[in-house]
Amino acid sequence: MRFPIAAALLLACLSVSAADKPNILYILADDLGYGDVQALNPKRGKIKTPHLDRLAAEGMVFNDAHSGSSVCTPTRYGILTGRYAWRSSLVSGVLGGTSPPLIPADRLTVAAMLKGQGYHTACIGKWHLGLEWAKWEDPAERKKHPGWPHDYSKPLTQGPTARGFDTFYGISASLDMPPYAWIDNDRLTALPTAKKTWVREGPADPAFEAIDVLPGLTRKAIELIAGRKQGDKPFFLYLPLASPHTPILPTAEWKGKSGLGDYGDFVMQTDSCVGEIMAALEKSGLTENTLIVFTSDNGCSPAAEIEALEKQGHFPLGDFRGTKADIWEGGHRVPFLVRWPAKVKAGSTSSSTVCLTDLMATAAELSGAILPDNAAEDSFSFLPDLLGSGKTARRNIVHHSIHGQFAIREGSWKLAFCPGSGGWSKPGDKEARAAGLPALQLYDLSKDIGEKDNLQASQPDEVKRLTGLLEEIVAKGRSTPGPARENDKPVDFRKARP
Repeated sequence: MRFPIAAALLLACLSVSAADKPNILYILADDLGYGDVQALNPKRGKIKTPHLDRLAAEGMVFNDAHSGSSVCTPTRYGILTGRYAWRSSLVSGVLGGTSPPLIPADRLTVAAMLKGQGYHTACIGKWHLGLEWAKWEDPAERKKHPGWPHDYSKPLTQGPTARGFDTFYGISASLDMPPYAWIDNDRLTALPTAKKTWVREGPADPAFEAIDVLPGLTRKAIELIAGRKQGDKPFFLYLPLASPHTPILPTAEWKGKSGLGDYGDFVMQTDSCVGEIMAALEKSGLTENTLIVFTSDNGCSPAAEIEALEKQGHFPLGDFRGTKADIWEGGHRVPFLVRWPAKVKAGSTSSSTVCLTDLMATAAELSGAILPDNAAEDSFSFLPDLLGSGKTARRNIVHHSIHGQFAIREGSWKLAFCPGSGGWSKPGDKEARAAGLPALQLYDLSKDIGEKDNLQASQPDEVKRLTGLLEEIVAKGRSTPGPARENDKPVDFRKARP
């Protein structure tokens, strides 16, 4: 439900009592493929994921869930704002560890919305949405730190605690992006006086080690859960993990456990951490009324050495074509498991198409908030699916690749506005154009989930219909009902890119 209001952050309460509001735990894996969860890929998944399998068995599996983008920063923007990131200033690629904020201060986030509904809000993990870092004011200090323009002794601003979260503990971006240091609310826990390299060289806390991040985030999440008592206000914990993204560093305890190399070991360790968090909920008596969502920010990365895994019988992308970064299904179809024992039937499944942007509308319906028209422009509640009372109102979804290529999906039809992968897989768009492949790709996913049979030439009416639909969604500035909104900059979904 939406209505126009003057103040962008004004929310209204419905008749939902505090006791009826569930805790919300949103766990976001980093580069985990759909096929890496054994329950979703029983025939061709060889990595043991008992805790995720249990989550699936005790809740609902969405088998047609998609990240908002095929890479992480834009997906994270969509999760927290309920808006496709291609409407923002980020038209392709991702941010770095010292990039400025992507989410404007006046845009409503799911954390701010839930905070207004009486929730304690916390973010523990990988932010990767930009921060304001202080610059050196003293020219002499700038000279002493060539290539490092930031004064890390100063508080950072415009981070998670300025976007609706009561608390934040984690890292600024991916584990291979400096600065390599922990952030506690708005300060680094130690000055980065050393220099370290995980893919990229940069300033680092001498004691910070990438291998410690997954255990550290798990420990902090457990501490938060253990500190909650019956009768406390409900909590929203956004837990964006940094695994199994590069650097792929399982701890000694997990090294060799999968028999599939470091990536398999790291996935198993990630699964175990989810199990530890589930156990903490049980110990605190919070399981029954805690809604857990487990998903991934995009598909499996080529850094996992996918071909080597497949030779050993493990297919991290399941039956889908493409990888992280691509417009094909492997780039953005993700595991999506939801458990809420008080309300969601165990062992249930949903075939509804959902997007990670849908958290905002779902959380609003759960908490009794009415979203203003200038927020969550691409968010549809999937609460009816969870409760078995109906289906989400979402009828279509827009996909976006690392290079800024678009696809539109409605029903079983998917139209991609590029000749190749739109990302890293072969053929890339430049190669596809050189090979004379058509500029458009149309697939009927009900018959061709592997996206092998391009029907664009034989189905011109479908191409025309879907093109018009995407034109409307872009021009209106929203895909939800409501008054038209402006995109942050002009959007050209037809533009040929590298």
